[in-house]
Amino acid sequence: MTEPSAALVDEAAPGVSGTLARPAARSAPSLAAGLLRTARPRQWMKNGLVLAAPFAAARLLTAAQTVRLAVVLALFTACSAAVYLINDARDAEADRAHPVKCRRPVASGQVRVGAAYTAGAVLAVAAPVTAAVVCTPDTAALLVAYVVIQLAYCLRLKHILVVDLVIVTAGFLMRAMAGGVALGIDLSRWFLITSGFGALFTVAAKRYSELVLMSATDDVGASRALLGSYTHGYLRFVWQLAAGVAVLAYCLWAMETGGRPHGWLPWRQLSMIPFTLSVLRYAVFADAGSAGAPEDVVLRDRALVVIALAWGVLYVLAVVNR
Repeated sequence: MTEPSAALVDEAAPGVSGTLARPAARSAPSLAAGLLRTARPRQWMKNGLVLAAPFAAARLLTAAQTVRLAVVLALFTACSAAVYLINDARDAEADRAHPVKCRRPVASGQVRVGAAYTAGAVLAVAAPVTAAVVCTPDTAALLVAYVVIQLAYCLRLKHILVVDLVIVTAGFLMRAMAGGVALGIDLSRWFLITSGFGALFTVAAKRYSELVLMSATDDVGASRALLGSYTHGYLRFVWQLAAGVAVLAYCLWAMETGGRPHGWLPWRQLSMIPFTLSVLRYAVFADAGSAGAPEDVVLRDRALVVIALAWGVLYVLAVVNR
């Protein structure tokens, strides 16, 4: 899962060199398209974690709650877009010297630095304000905390060893908490532990894969300044530790049920099997150093998709028969 400081734009126009001339004039459609690309639409799928808490709580939503959840999803997407815009505006000069990042809209001149700052600031302020009006003050506070922490990451924290892993993980955990906070759902300790360490597993596996790739090309640190400070062994230890804790926490939750199971089978306990298999399957890609793009791993590996669907079926059956 890619965070602001390290996302590489792979959909940029071909043939753009490191030294780029800024266009003399920019049409409104061109500026809008550039701002949209800077907001990283491919990364928006991560905000789907907003739905995690209501799903984990097995809450049947009313029409009003469904609308509120959709609003929170949109507002979290706006906040993440704001961070990307401000990050690219701040790093514009450095990006122009990078062989890949120079193709970003701000670095290439398609979007002016001032326009990116303005758009990012508007989104960063408007999203929490809207959340305070439409949702709850707690939701607005969570969005403010997310923006502040992610901007601190862009400015300073991404250069601090280990802290960078924690901050990126916290971003995912905040997404997972947002839906529950907006709907007033109590977040269980097992949900927080499983979500937090599951996120750390994904983040550390991504860093490990990037380090493997950079080491193979003798280009360590080119895409991420702090990457060269880590070792393969350390990152492997982190993602293995996180995977183990996530599986353990989920299993403890699944086994935490009193009395005899309802229905034909203990669906809740059986859901441990596909959950564990999904972690083991993803670990195959992490160990091979090919988990640098988590969204691609999840969507393109058919076995992983089938395992995820099996887990979803068992979880729904557990909810229905509880």
